[in-house]
Amino acid sequence: MGRLLEVKQLVKSYEGKKVVDNMSFNVDEGEILGFLGPNGAGKSTTIRMITGIESNGSGTVLFIGKNINTCMKDYQHSIGVVPQEIALYNDLSAYDNVKFFCSLYGYQKSELEERTKEALGFVGLWDRRKERPGKFSGGMKRRLNIACSIAHSPKLLIMDEPTVGIDPQSRNNIMEAIKILNSRGTTIIYVSHYMEEIESLCSRVVIADKGHVIEDMDKVELKRKYKIQGQNSLEEIFLHITGTQLRDEV
Repeated sequence: MGRLLEVKQLVKSYEGKKVVDNMSFNVDEGEILGFLGPNGAGKSTTIRMITGIESNGSGTVLFIGKNINTCMKDYQHSIGVVPQEIALYNDLSAYDNVKFFCSLYGYQKSELEERTKEALGFVGLWDRRKERPGKFSGGMKRRLNIACSIAHSPKLLIMDEPTVGIDPQSRNNIMEAIKILNSRGTTIIYVSHYMEEIESLCSRVVIADKGHVIEDMDKVELKRKYKIQGQNSLEEIFLHITGTQLRDEV
């Protein structure tokens, strides 16, 4: 399993205040990496820098060994982003939403239509393809958001709170979809405030606080490290090392 993404010493300041301070971690091909931290930890800014939406003050992001700043177009064609805020066009049908986002990656005609159909079918919305998102429940909107992000078959999928504000059944459906995507070879960075999702999905956990990484290790090893201090669950460990309950940060 090779190294897919390398985040090296990222620094970003706003109005003289560092919000990302020497942030460094790696993502290996084929893994689901849980990225955690309390509010103010620098997670959102780091994600924006990783995706190329925001320039970094200093530091480097490498994708398959190449600096993303030297191959940004190719890099952004290789990643998908599921944002925390639902990003859909309410005046377009579900089908046309997915088709539009997929077309941005250069797909046309029959291949574009096939990818659109496959993505909608994967998230269970093919039968609702003619409807507009305004008629959808929160869970259906989240699933449509995912369809828009995976239709171009990204190598790396970055998911920022993809289950916020939805019912348990929709959350379970999305989690099962994530497992299937991963089994098909998609590498995933997963940001969530729900520790049970991290427990279920992620093999490795990065915990950030005050702009930098404070823990980065295999989930089993992380639990073993803190067990000697009486911490037995990821939720207890997070509280122990950050002083914050993760769910209080929603």
